[in-house]
Amino acid sequence: MNDTRYDINVAFKPLYTSDKRYFLVTGGRGSLKSHSVQDFICRLTYQQNQGILFSRFTMTSAETSIIPEFQKAIDRLGLTEDFQINKREIVNKKTGSYVWFRGLMSSSNSTTANLKSLSGITTWIVDEAEDLKDEKLFDKVDDSIRTAGIQNRVILIMNPTIREHWIYGRWFKNSNRNKLVDGYNVEVSSHLKLEHIHTTYHIGERYLSKDWIEKANSWRVKAKFGYDPVTLVILTDREKKEAERYYVNNYLGGWKTQADDLVFENWREGEFDESLISGHGLDFGYVKDPDALVRVAIDKKRKLIYVKELMYKNGQSTDMLGQRLKLHCLDSEIIADSAEPRLIGDLRRDYELHIKAAVKGKGSINSGIKIIKGYTLIVDPSSFNLKTELNQYKWADKKLEIPEDEYNHLIDAIRYYVYYKLRKRKPMTVRTN
Repeated sequence: MNDTRYDINVAFKPLYTSDKRYFLVTGGRGSLKSHSVQDFICRLTYQQNQGILFSRFTMTSAETSIIPEFQKAIDRLGLTEDFQINKREIVNKKTGSYVWFRGLMSSSNSTTANLKSLSGITTWIVDEAEDLKDEKLFDKVDDSIRTAGIQNRVILIMNPTIREHWIYGRWFKNSNRNKLVDGYNVEVSSHLKLEHIHTTYHIGERYLSKDWIEKANSWRVKAKFGYDPVTLVILTDREKKEAERYYVNNYLGGWKTQADDLVFENWREGEFDESLISGHGLDFGYVKDPDALVRVAIDKKRKLIYVKELMYKNGQSTDMLGQRLKLHCLDSEIIADSAEPRLIGDLRRDYELHIKAAVKGKGSINSGIKIIKGYTLIVDPSSFNLKTELNQYKWADKKLEIPEDEYNHLIDAIRYYVYYKLRKRKPMTVRTN
């Protein structure tokens, strides 16, 4: 660890000197995050009894993805002869310390990977940590990093994403301060349990290609001065704002207020209009997904839809759900997910609820989305989970208008109600003799 043959950038020295358990390495593109952590890991293996788990959310083929990157780090340090490289691990032949490469999810991306026997692991690296959205999965592996008699480390490497991510909630919310980077405020964490390292592409300019630097700097010019240095076209106010948002997140590593390619940007906070007739949308969940209930009122004249989150809860029995619906909905109409006809029948019969099945069919999702996008959503300020969904519900394929199937429980509930009420109905045909 005290190898003086190779310079360690001062920004990354806390990796070598801090005695904290948690490290967060953030920054935009070209900020030397991954390269510097790889150098640190290579050096760390020269200590005895080091077991290092390197993970990404999914890692289908370590030998063709991440291991070549480590091979470059080893070559860069001139240490090739000291390491044995296999398909899923690298071993330091001098000390026996090793690096394992594993994905946190199975190759199908549907189940948690079987990470058996993490005993002996002293350092866990989570690369591309923005993809790890399950805080419980993080805690599960974190609890297994407990080798006695040696410093244990958990190192997360990420390009900051939206503020609703659990990493922001755990280490930034109420523990953040602003750092002025290139004239912009970028949030850094001052959490006492965390060593936060934040860098930008400016730190690595001598390692980056000239054309890449020119590209990054062109975005800087767009963001700061409002014109395109290539075409010399003056940007509109909206284009300049979008360029600022892109430059700060993509190149300076600032946190986003919302995801890219959002399905709904036509919303703002506001109090629910109690003068309007309202009803409810309901999306069923159970263990993995929540039961999501939202109150909805439609003002057709002003093209406004008022929404208020009322329920967002996992693991409810039918009785618990029925009692809560009775409390919230009284005699008003509920339009619920039609995939659960038996449950709808039970709730209608046993709890005397005015509950109906949502209208579904080919194209109903996109039709519902288009109807909602033709209005402005007024979101009650208390609707925390709904605002989180609206800031994260995005297109999987924007061109084909295919939305992602996540962050949509309350949004689906809104869509059920709105589509039921506002869809175009086929005219009835009257048969005559």
